[in-house]
Amino acid sequence: MKKKWTGERLETFVFNDTTVEHLHRYGIVMPFAQNKTVLDIACGEGYGSKLLSAKASKVYGVDIDPLAVQNATNKYQAPNLSFIQGSADKIPLADASVDTVVSFETIEHHDKHEEMLKEIKRVLKPDGILIMSSPEKTGDVSFNEFHVKELSRAEFIVLIKVHFKFAKFYSQKITFGSVIAPIENEANNTFEYENGDFEKINTHNEIPGHIFNLCIATDGSEINLPISFFDGRDILLENILRPYHNSRLHRLGRFIKKLLPV
Repeated sequence: MKKKWTGERLETFVFNDTTVEHLHRYGIVMPFAQNKTVLDIACGEGYGSKLLSAKASKVYGVDIDPLAVQNATNKYQAPNLSFIQGSADKIPLADASVDTVVSFETIEHHDKHEEMLKEIKRVLKPDGILIMSSPEKTGDVSFNEFHVKELSRAEFIVLIKVHFKFAKFYSQKITFGSVIAPIENEANNTFEYENGDFEKINTHNEIPGHIFNLCIATDGSEINLPISFFDGRDILLENILRPYHNSRLHRLGRFIKKLLPV
């Protein structure tokens, strides 16, 4: 039976823009998981927590949905990986117990933003790191029925800066993959994004028309994420070609090909 994606959380049978965006974000977190204790809050299906467990000394995947937690526990097993039921505003971990908190596409699903940030600060060690993403606010009414309270870039920046001494902010956008780049250029960390046509080439110092806002924040020393690109060509082409591969026309073509002489 073919599974149907609800759009609430990413699952591993989905191959589209969302897949590329999420995998890219987990990819840039890997260096900050190396030999660390990591919390993946709102871990959902669990694939991200499993990816992080390949580098981390310990990973806690926490999700509010008991069924998601049970499914993740059954599907992803490693000695340094645990899935626990809990909410973002009441994290079931001890004070100062984790080095890195990962929160991707979580905060827009509820309106307890201050409570969530306070809980993250509580479970983080004094020099611990938060890496968070949230979609750019689309208007008064979100296009996603599962979103409760989206944040604009300005609102996102204010929220994070209230709770952390140091924070760097980035934007993300699907190209033929996914690009993550800083929203402000510095002498040692510059970025250019070009687009245009035969008439004119436009140069931007940040990603135009960004979809997601990201941050890396800490009370320790200032830290940066790299400017990075995730090649999503194979995933995106798979999404385009899958309906064709499953079509009667394609199956008929393969059958006829087998009948033809070599």
